[in-house]
Amino acid sequence: MTKIKICGLQRPEDVDAVNQAGADFAGFVFAKSRRQVTPAQGGELIARLHSGIQPVGVFVNACPEEIAAVVKQTGIRVVQLHGDEIPEDLAALRRLCPQVHLWRAVRVRTRMDLQQADGLGADALVLDSYHPAQYGGTGQTGDWDLIASQLLSTPFLLAGGLKEENLARAVGLVRPMGVDLSGGVETDGKKDPEKIIRAVALAHRL
Repeated sequence: MTKIKICGLQRPEDVDAVNQAGADFAGFVFAKSRRQVTPAQGGELIARLHSGIQPVGVFVNACPEEIAAVVKQTGIRVVQLHGDEIPEDLAALRRLCPQVHLWRAVRVRTRMDLQQADGLGADALVLDSYHPAQYGGTGQTGDWDLIASQLLSTPFLLAGGLKEENLARAVGLVRPMGVDLSGGVETDGKKDPEKIIRAVALAHRL
């Protein structure tokens, strides 16, 4: 079974769909984005989430103290760093938030990107497609062949342009521990409950 994260939840009905589908992780974006939520909004949405679904907070280049404050306010159980954070930032977060898991997103362009990420000491990696001026959310698939060619010691989720139509191929080639979907389960820029339900069911069969 492949685990699945549905990211970019903004509305109560988004959380209800994730609850109904039985996703493994629910992502809330606290960085500047069209899917951004405030800590107050995130806390309300996370309180609505089923206890078996782990809430993930997505941050881009936020200071560890700021992240720790959001963790305390919202009940996030996983912090996903999606910017240019360095190992010292991870170490600071482990001191400030020993109860959370730390994920490090990587915009994969070269084999070196993967090798360096594997040595960061994160609990898991999120391998995303590369864009020179954007930290994720491009809706484009990454270099799956490159990722598949590397033996990583750190567990990872695959992200970037994933949707129902290409999920089985991606998982079959890359064999991640999980997949991360956002735009691929939206219709007209909003989370689509039917797409979420189908994607979660498909991932759990893979």
